[in-house]
Amino acid sequence: MNRYLVPYAWELNGMGGTTTICGRLSAANRANCTKEYSMLYLCRYGSLTTLTRGSPKTTSRHPNEPLRLSKGRTMNRQAHTGPDGHDPGTRDLVWGNNSFALDLYAQIRFGRNNLFLSPYSLSLVLAMAYAGARRETARQMAQALHFTEDQEQLHLGFTALEAVFLRVQAGDDVQLSAANSLWPRVGHDLVHDYVALLIACYGGLVKPLDYDNPEAARRTINRWVEDRTGGRIQNLIRQGDLSALTLLVLASAIYFKGDWASQFDPALTSDTPFWVTTGEAVTVPMMAQTEPFPYAEGEGYQAVELPYDGGELSMVILLPRAGQFETFESSLDAGRVSGILRDLHQEDVRLTMPKFTFDSSFRLAQTLSDMGMPDAVVYQVADFSGMDDSRELFIGEVIHKAFVSVDEAGTEAAAASAVVLPAAARESARPMEVTVDRPFVFLLRDIETGTILFIGRVVDPSV
Repeated sequence: MNRYLVPYAWELNGMGGTTTICGRLSAANRANCTKEYSMLYLCRYGSLTTLTRGSPKTTSRHPNEPLRLSKGRTMNRQAHTGPDGHDPGTRDLVWGNNSFALDLYAQIRFGRNNLFLSPYSLSLVLAMAYAGARRETARQMAQALHFTEDQEQLHLGFTALEAVFLRVQAGDDVQLSAANSLWPRVGHDLVHDYVALLIACYGGLVKPLDYDNPEAARRTINRWVEDRTGGRIQNLIRQGDLSALTLLVLASAIYFKGDWASQFDPALTSDTPFWVTTGEAVTVPMMAQTEPFPYAEGEGYQAVELPYDGGELSMVILLPRAGQFETFESSLDAGRVSGILRDLHQEDVRLTMPKFTFDSSFRLAQTLSDMGMPDAVVYQVADFSGMDDSRELFIGEVIHKAFVSVDEAGTEAAAASAVVLPAAARESARPMEVTVDRPFVFLLRDIETGTILFIGRVVDPSV
């Protein structure tokens, strides 16, 4: 098999013009830079009908400068959509991602106070690893991560989801940015098709690093993460995480900042008890407003959705009844959350909720193993031969950090998304009372696709 560190020059002629992808060939393959790669074209344009071979192109890019493929600008969205305007594979992908989100939340909630994570970011980076998984390792990963489509349709689905989020990113209502990257060891050739897939479907930056100097490599990756999360995620990779044995690191970063569609008046914020348990309270700043919001209630809970400017992202607060937090939290799965979201309807709501700021860190390799993908984390048992034609690669650790800050103006989060719904004016005899003065679960979601981008809980906002 021809193996490339990065594909060199493919010219793709089709919708939106011509795209040339330039990178570096391994020494043995410098003369061969015209290989067709159908998945790249499929992810990029949604069709294989006009794929052409390219020829080597000259470029002013320095040989060691990282390669980036700009995504989204020339994607033909129509090729990905069905008659209802939605991507055919997106619904299954969103349901699978949300199922993984709630499965993971159930695994990590024990023994923690506040927590916050981006399951979507984790699904992305693990999908990038899954692209190189084969045989039993791939089967286990697909089951644990709820990837129900075949490899081709799965990566197409992530591309289609990204196109939806790019539209949010292109607007002026909120700040939303996301990036993926691939950091192979200098001199370690990866399979040409694998790297091309990550560039095409995930817009990945590719930059080889010298892991014989693990501290320098760690600083480089951490600097990239920090730059793409507004400085909120620092030191993602700790000392000792990398070594001279490291062959590859995959990374994903996302940043969100948005104002509430209906902001809280700071003059109404006051110090109020928040009941950490039924018998213990802490005093925290509590915001208040009365406005029409999407609202639902059921046995043991209330739910309220707070839109952000632009109407495309939102925060959903799930507030268990007093004394029922553990029971409600343990009942959450994709079906339960989906049912709650379907029940949201416009009501006048007198909302009181705390300001809070915190971050969370996770080491998830063992957790993912326990969730059903044990082979992937065991040396010489893991099969990631789709990455480099060997059985040397395995997942040593899955590291995740997230940050969230909520105040009267809105929300800032590293790796977070949110959407705002327009509030229709209507008469109400008495506003629904939602007093978030006890532990609660919250989601940040994309309304159009239903994707849960973040999930968290607040047990003690004073921490």
